[in-house]
Amino acid sequence: MWQEDDLVFAQANGRPIERKSDWKAWKSLLNEAGVREVRLHDGRHTAATLLLSEGVHPRVVMEVLGHSQMRTTTDTYSHVMPALGKDAADRMGRALWD
Repeated sequence: MWQEDDLVFAQANGRPIERKSDWKAWKSLLNEAGVREVRLHDGRHTAATLLLSEGVHPRVVMEVLGHSQMRTTTDTYSHVMPALGKDAADRMGRALWD
């Protein structure tokens, strides 16, 4: 998908993004969306959980999160995996008997 050295986040003038302005942008985004304030890291967990629950392959989620190993992703989000297993079984049932 991308290489680690491909990702560069900067201001329009090329200087690094300041944490304070990044935090303000996050808060503004939450406010505009009409959701309660949460840590940016909570947003990361929510994104990963939603992607996995929507059937996105763990390898893709791993790359989005920047984990170096898929095991990190699957171990961290193992609470989502049983639901995925049930979904897979339901799909197999429909494929065989519907």
